[in-house]
Amino acid sequence: MLRRLHPEQPESFAFTPGNLEWAKGQIAKYPEGRQASAVIPLLWRAQEQEGWVSRPAIEAIAEMLGMAYIRVLEVASFYFMFQLQPVGSVAHIQICGTTSCMICGAEDLIAVCKAKIAPNAHELSADGKFSWEEVECLGACANAPMAQIGKDYYEDLTEDSFGELLDAFAAGETPLPGSRKGRFASEPLGGLTSLTEYTGGHAANGSVERAEVYGDTIMRISEQPKPVGKVRQPETPPDTPKPTPDARDEPVPNEELEEKESKGRPEVDKEEDAKDAEIVAVGAKPEGLSAAREGGPDDLKKIKGVGPKLEGLLHSLGFYHFDQVAAWSADEVAWVDEHLEGFKGRVTRDNWVEQAKALAAED
Repeated sequence: MLRRLHPEQPESFAFTPGNLEWAKGQIAKYPEGRQASAVIPLLWRAQEQEGWVSRPAIEAIAEMLGMAYIRVLEVASFYFMFQLQPVGSVAHIQICGTTSCMICGAEDLIAVCKAKIAPNAHELSADGKFSWEEVECLGACANAPMAQIGKDYYEDLTEDSFGELLDAFAAGETPLPGSRKGRFASEPLGGLTSLTEYTGGHAANGSVERAEVYGDTIMRISEQPKPVGKVRQPETPPDTPKPTPDARDEPVPNEELEEKESKGRPEVDKEEDAKDAEIVAVGAKPEGLSAAREGGPDDLKKIKGVGPKLEGLLHSLGFYHFDQVAAWSADEVAWVDEHLEGFKGRVTRDNWVEQAKALAAED
């Protein structure tokens, strides 16, 4: 498929102050001369701010990273996750049309898009609120047919339930993602055939729960997500076990792999590896505490991606409370990401700052 820049372009692009601070933090993770490594995160942030990647955005990011415009365009046009044309102001709908979804009714969902949004993919609806496209496998085959709307998956769709979803978005609502048939995750529709000793009864899986907490399914990242209440119970909660919390933050052992890769390699490669392995001063260290405040530390394991080991590491660095994490600047996030030995990058990957803000507000 030929991917070109849209013929109609905005006059300019600029990150919002918050997103600019975030972008500078991403760039600060890389040593001098390696800033181009931040190109994909910055392009993605621009798309999350504007809805699509415009030529002015590509040029602005190229200037920030010291790259030629064409190099950034090459990245944006290569990856289909980047939209190179305007999308709906409310939502861009991505219908999975690969085998499982096609067999289970994806064509019916596409027919709804053609009727309610626009006759052709990548066309804006008459009111400019919606756009749609058919995409390749989104990896939810057991819950086919499905669609990605904004940041979340809507699964086990029918022509009627999908039409109701679009009507709800058009009315300013944000329906909870997940199965429309009450499944907790991807268990059989006919019920569990193994692990039946688990009692289940949980309200929703972690993905749905987080979408409920932040309410940011279709919210542009230039705005601050707001908690929107408790998770609703599915119609028929299946018996599905929760993951063991201790396993969430275990790094994959890689010592043996590294030893194998290091054997028999040219000395010049080893010299380059040694240079790359030099620790670069990144960001600014946040102010920590010598001990938790009166009343004891907050349960930092409530932050997605934090398990017992990471909680202990955070305590050793002087961080005990949600409001401490919520106050980190982009430079401070970069510093913490660099100093989480065995878990580098976890703060940015799981967006701890926004999670901590929501948890601090609950307290």
